[in-house]
Amino acid sequence: MRKAPVPTPPCRLASRADVYCAAAGAVLVATAFLVPRMLSDQARGRLFAGAAPIFGNWLPHIGWGTAPAVGIAASVIVYGPELAHRLPWRRALLLTWVTAVAWAFALAMVDGWQRGFAGRLTTRDEYLHEVGGVHDIAAMLRGFSGRILDFQPDSWTTHVSGHPPGALLTFVLMDRIGLGGGAWAALLCVLVGGSAAVAVPVAIRALGAPTANGETPGRPGRIGGGSGRTMAVAVSSSAPREYASAAEGRARAALPFLALAPAAIWIAVAADALFAGVTAWAVALLAIATRQQRNQVVAASGAGLLFGFGIFLSYGLVLMAVPAAAVLMARTLRPAVPALAGVLLVVAAFKATGFWWLDGYHLVVQRYYQGIASDRPYSYWVWANLAATVCAVGLAPVAAVHRVARGLRFEALWGRRDRLATTESSTPASPMPDPLVLVPATATTAGTESAPAPSSAGSAVPAPISATTRPTAVRAARSEQSAAHAEVFAFSRVAAAGMDRLRRWRTDVDPVALVAAAGVAALLLADLSGLSKAETERIWLPFDVWVLAGAALLPARHVRVWLTVQAVGGLVLVHSILTNW
Repeated sequence: MRKAPVPTPPCRLASRADVYCAAAGAVLVATAFLVPRMLSDQARGRLFAGAAPIFGNWLPHIGWGTAPAVGIAASVIVYGPELAHRLPWRRALLLTWVTAVAWAFALAMVDGWQRGFAGRLTTRDEYLHEVGGVHDIAAMLRGFSGRILDFQPDSWTTHVSGHPPGALLTFVLMDRIGLGGGAWAALLCVLVGGSAAVAVPVAIRALGAPTANGETPGRPGRIGGGSGRTMAVAVSSSAPREYASAAEGRARAALPFLALAPAAIWIAVAADALFAGVTAWAVALLAIATRQQRNQVVAASGAGLLFGFGIFLSYGLVLMAVPAAAVLMARTLRPAVPALAGVLLVVAAFKATGFWWLDGYHLVVQRYYQGIASDRPYSYWVWANLAATVCAVGLAPVAAVHRVARGLRFEALWGRRDRLATTESSTPASPMPDPLVLVPATATTAGTESAPAPSSAGSAVPAPISATTRPTAVRAARSEQSAAHAEVFAFSRVAAAGMDRLRRWRTDVDPVALVAAAGVAALLLADLSGLSKAETERIWLPFDVWVLAGAALLPARHVRVWLTVQAVGGLVLVHSILTNW
């Protein structure tokens, strides 16, 4: 007698899906590296990337940062998951930031102090090349757009012309206060870029976590620093403590992956790391604003100011509206107004100084195609960009893609329609009352009694009972009024059902999946625009930090395995390729 097949446990199926997704990402990366080897020399030269899809050149090497990098990676793998869950919240965040900065600096030192750190931002294409020529900041801002296009005697360098004046202004101000030079600029980028590893879990914790029983979660309160105890203030008496700890647990699970991200290769050192840190804190403040009542306007306004400054650091950061919209839709739209006011305040300030963002954007598009972008084939880079992103975020977030998709819980928006319809149909609808119609004062009906002396404007009386004796005008008025009532009633039912589904989705959606999916959506939009052909391993750092959060959904028993995959990937890349950033 044949035995019935034993069903595979769901956890094992999910783990297999993790491996399959990671394998697909590895195949994408391998294909992106192999295809250029198969092209002719002329076609390969048009890629303008010696180690395509990474912008750099093949150069196996080691440096004095090799040993510290290996040591940091091993420490995070062995001790990181336990410390992330055991330390008090604020200490865990501080340790994550310090580790992320140390990891990035160690990877930079594989290339050496000058080549890997202090000299990165001083080349002829970088921002610091223009700092010495800015003698009047106001004049620089007024004439910024006029120097964007290439082939002019005073054209800006590649990076300055390709971005709004915010980044150049930042480095000029640093020079004015005595922090000039490549080392200080690199340190700023690494410190601010590394802080994104803190901003992301702060946002996740503020957004909360889904509840297992489907109840609407309460609003988490402060999480104690020294004792590590979790306290919450919520409407429900049964869910608050569980909800707050789940939210914090989600955020803590992301800490080791954010600290040990392969993206640290480009955080040290590229100005895009500065951009990533600024916009990460913008999203974090917006998430905090969705949960606070007392300081909601302050937090939302701060988020708006950072978002506004972000779009003056890079034109592409308008796509950070995707994570911002996801945060608002998942919780509440109330912080949107003060946040938008903060953005407009920054825009107005730059406009007052003489720089209009839209003028700069249109000129940058022209400048983009004046350079090598016009020769780089879109047919390769439209998918190779994604391979470069996998190199930056590692295979762990790729392995969690299917978990991110499930965590979005879109079935709560449209998948429960049948159940709602069944529930509604099982409840008999209450009969609508017979509407009142306006009967003209002079109107009489054959076979019925005349109405008592009405006013000159008419009076409201019940509609006649006999349909054969109704005047045509009265029947038409009743029909129109009934149709209007039915339309209003139907619209109110649809609106109520829609709001109920939105509330269900807000309860069910996983904040980790939400921010990770928002990061993926933003970089996909950037990819399809055709304005990011190559170099996306650094250009998309502001989006990558949110994609990295998806690794927090991986099962705890496999965390050290995936951290090892992350560390090995970053170490192999930095020791095999001499990147341009």
